[in-house]
Amino acid sequence: MKPRIPLGTELREALGMAFHAIGAHKLRSALTLLGILIGVFSIILVATAIQALQRNIEREMAQLGSHTFQIQRFPAIHVEDDDETIDQYLRRKRFYLDTARQLEQRATLARHVGVVAEVDRGEAASDYGKTPPTVSLRGMSAPAFETRSLVVEEGRALAESDEEASRPVAVLGADLAKKLFPFGSALGQTILFKGMRFSVVGVLQPKGSLFGSSQDSFIAVPITWVLRRYGRETPLSIQVQAPSQEAFPDVMEQTRGVLRQLRKTPPGAPDDFEIVSNDSLITQFRTITLAVRAGAGIISSIALVAAGIGIMNIMLVSVTERTREIGIRRAIGAKKRNIMTQFVLEAVVLSEIGGLLGVVLGIAVGNVVPILLKVPAVLPWDWALIGLGVCSLVGVVFGTYPAWKAANLDPIESLRYE
Repeated sequence: MKPRIPLGTELREALGMAFHAIGAHKLRSALTLLGILIGVFSIILVATAIQALQRNIEREMAQLGSHTFQIQRFPAIHVEDDDETIDQYLRRKRFYLDTARQLEQRATLARHVGVVAEVDRGEAASDYGKTPPTVSLRGMSAPAFETRSLVVEEGRALAESDEEASRPVAVLGADLAKKLFPFGSALGQTILFKGMRFSVVGVLQPKGSLFGSSQDSFIAVPITWVLRRYGRETPLSIQVQAPSQEAFPDVMEQTRGVLRQLRKTPPGAPDDFEIVSNDSLITQFRTITLAVRAGAGIISSIALVAAGIGIMNIMLVSVTERTREIGIRRAIGAKKRNIMTQFVLEAVVLSEIGGLLGVVLGIAVGNVVPILLKVPAVLPWDWALIGLGVCSLVGVVFGTYPAWKAANLDPIESLRYE
């Protein structure tokens, strides 16, 4: 009885022949695996870039502060672009300072209720320097420093007395203070913003960057001063801080109920305002990126199917070219199974080489986003493994028919083939 060849030995032989066949036709093999490379590259590129953005968002979303949510007129992430939806948002009532004051009195479970208005951008100047016209002017109530987790490094934060008197005093972000006062303290100094003069009473601790932009280049002034200067219709956002993470859902529900009463929202009607939290922003971002990934997956699938057809075509050509080789192998004892294994494995190897190149290039190009955002590099191992698994599947599916055709060639006719 003829001894059975171990499976491992058989696979090693088939693998060696696959690499030899691919190496013998380098240009043809390169053109064939290009389609696989493009398909895997596109999905890995998108996955890497999105994962980098998501990590950056989750890492830096602390701008709302600890267990804090924000109430505003429009959604934080707006994807609908139909006129009816936009008109619905525009018809919503504005938020006024009186609303925030009443909410602060009635929302008894909340720790702090702050008010913020981003009103202007421009150039800030001092006797020692000036900035580009990108400095943000913010109106803030005293509790907003707590709801935004802003910590004073020098001096003090804005006080309720500043609001009551609408004083022209300011608290500076760390970057802005260093820019305007590079040689000493900013406390007690005077700054100009678009011809408006403010006395500096405090400087904040640095918060770093968000989405690649500094969070420390702004001027915070009393909210009442802003409303007096820019008008009562200035868009406001209200920020509410819960005393703990455990109390967060209860505070949010109480705040929603109080606001519906204050804004006279009819029972059963949807809220005419948006409640935005870190979790809701991340959830919305993931929903959007899921659609992007699905789209990239569909496009990549089309590219992979086209590449698979190319692999099948090349393998059929290879079977024809190697008909005599197949006949010799069958004549010296190779079984149909051995021939099938040889050609299927060759198709899989061709697919995997393209897949590996696509993964490497996708990760390399996709990590341009983390470099720009100044965050650690991203390695989407899950998507890389999925991509390589799909490549193997493509190799098996589109390599099976050529392998079956090779295995079923008549040995005698194959030996006669010229």
